[in-house]
Amino acid sequence: MNRGPDLSRAEWRTSSLSGSNGQCVQVAFLGKHVAVRDSKNPQGPALAFGTREWSVFVSGVKGGRFDLV
Repeated sequence: MNRGPDLSRAEWRTSSLSGSNGQCVQVAFLGKHVAVRDSKNPQGPALAFGTREWSVFVSGVKGGRFDLV
């Protein structure tokens, strides 16, 4: 079973655009992977993506693909 990348030494980053309400995700860049977790539950689960998948996702966000309005 593939358990994904080792997150024990991950350096988590929080967006400078996150508000003071604490509702934000954190990201860690881990070589061939990018991990994402909920900042309100840092000991909880994290998702890991390949760098290619992450790049496609970020391009979609910047292009408005996931806008709700």
